[in-house]
This record gives sequence, structure tokens and C-alpha cells, in this order.
Amino acid sequence: MKNLGAVLTGVIVLLVMLSLSAFGVDQREYAIVFRLGEIVAVEQNPGLHFKIPLVDNVRYFEKRIVTLDWVEPDRFITSEKKNVLVDSFVKWRIIDPARYYVSVRGDEKQAEARLSQVVNDGLRAEFGKRTIHDVISGERAKIMDILRDKADREARQMGIQVLDVRLKRVDLPQEVSDSVYQRMEAERKRVANDLRSQGAGAAEKIRADADKQREVILAEAFREAQRIKGEGDARASEIYASAYSRNPEFYAFYRSLEAYRNSFRSKADVLVLDPSSEFFKYLKDAGGRK
Repeated sequence: MKNLGAVLTGVIVLLVMLSLSAFGVDQREYAIVFRLGEIVAVEQNPGLHFKIPLVDNVRYFEKRIVTLDWVEPDRFITSEKKNVLVDSFVKWRIIDPARYYVSVRGDEKQAEARLSQVVNDGLRAEFGKRTIHDVISGERAKIMDILRDKADREARQMGIQVLDVRLKRVDLPQEVSDSVYQRMEAERKRVANDLRSQGAGAAEKIRADADKQREVILAEAFREAQRIKGEGDARASEIYASAYSRNPEFYAFYRSLEAYRNSFRSKADVLVLDPSSEFFKYLKDAGGRK
């Protein structure tokens, strides 16, 4: 029984020692093994690893990409001595855990503070050499490439790799935006007024030309109508003359009938004539004889 108790005690002690000496590393992290405060190993491969129990201790660090995003945009000055507000972010990750620990004591906030200073210095230098147009659209991609390369060179000394530096937004301060907007508005109004005056002038010119063409068309149409009417009247007179010359008596009879029709058009008309007048010649006798 004593031997069995000793064996069980030995097994328990062995299991405790194994549990204290084993540690696991996730694929998303690094592990640094310290022995009395000194780095003795850096485990980068995932799996089960071992250390000396009660002597060694392990600290874990993020292997994944981390985003450094500023809460408030920073103010920078362009080559035109104008302020701009820049909102940016940085993508970075640890590539040398030992150097990272030695440089910033493994403190992510301290690492981001140093990285933020590097990026801000780079932004201040690059914006100071460029105009507002350049930093907003013209050379924005070039600025980001320069900042990424510069920040990456500085970050390598901390065991960090900078993967990307992005400018999310470049704005003018509110007071500058208001003045720029007012100038733009005044310029747009001036252009609009110029266009309106040019349009009004063109409209008057077109209207005057249309009125002129209308008068010309009406005059030509009236002239043509009068010509056609004159030709028609002349032709009608010629036809009438030709027809009436063949039978003068019929012409006289026809003219008398027209006179009777026009004279007795209304029942209220009153005509006072001598019954023996020449006017009633055809009423007395169809042949016109008295």
C-alpha cells in the first residue's frame, strides 16, 4: 500500500510538472519564452511547446494585421499655407516579436504612439511640399506610397511591418470651407449671369430675325396673292367680255337680274321709281320690249 501511494504521488507530481512545462501557441499569435526576465525562445509555429516550469514564463503577441485609426483628424499645412484636416489609418503587424518586445516592451499602445508620430511627421513633410489640389486628387496615391515606404522603414526597427497607409479624407477646416464655398458660389453666379445675358441677347437676335422673316414672307405672300388675284380678275373680265360680246341682249338681261336681286334683298327695303323707268324693262317684258 505504501508503494502504491508513492507511485500515485509520483504520477500526480509528474502530471503537474508536465502541465506547468507545456504551453500551446495559436496560429494567430507569437509566443516569447522568458527565463528570469531574459528572452530564451520565440515560438512562431502553432502547436504544443515546452518550457522549464516555475522558471520560464510565456507572453503572447498578436500575429494578425492591426489597424491604427485615429479618432480625430489631424491638421496639416500645405505649400499654400492653408490648413487641411486629414483623416488616415495604418495597417501594421508584428514580424519580429523579440525586437518588438525590446523596442516597446511589448506594449501595443506604445508601438502605435511611435508609429503615429512617424506617419504624422511624414504627412506634415509631404503636405508642406504640395498644394490643396495635389493632396486631394492630383498626387494622393503618390503621397500614400511615400508614407507607407517611410513608415515601414522606421517601423522595421521596432520589429513591425507597415502594410498600408491610407488617407480616408482630406477636408478643409470649416472656416476655410465656408470662404471657399462663398467664392465658388459667387463665381458660379457670375458665370450664370453671363450665360443668361448671352442667352437673352441670342434670344432677341433670333426673335428679331424671325420677325423680319415673317414680314418678308407676309409681304411676298401678299404680293403673290395680289398678282394671282389680278390675273384672275383679268381672266374673268376677259371671259365675261368674250361671253357677253356674243349676246349683248343676254348680258343686259343678266345685269338687270343682278340689279333686281340686290335691290329687293330685304322685304323691308323701299324703292321709289317711275314705273316707266328703264329699270323695270325686263319685269314688264321678258324680251325687254316696252
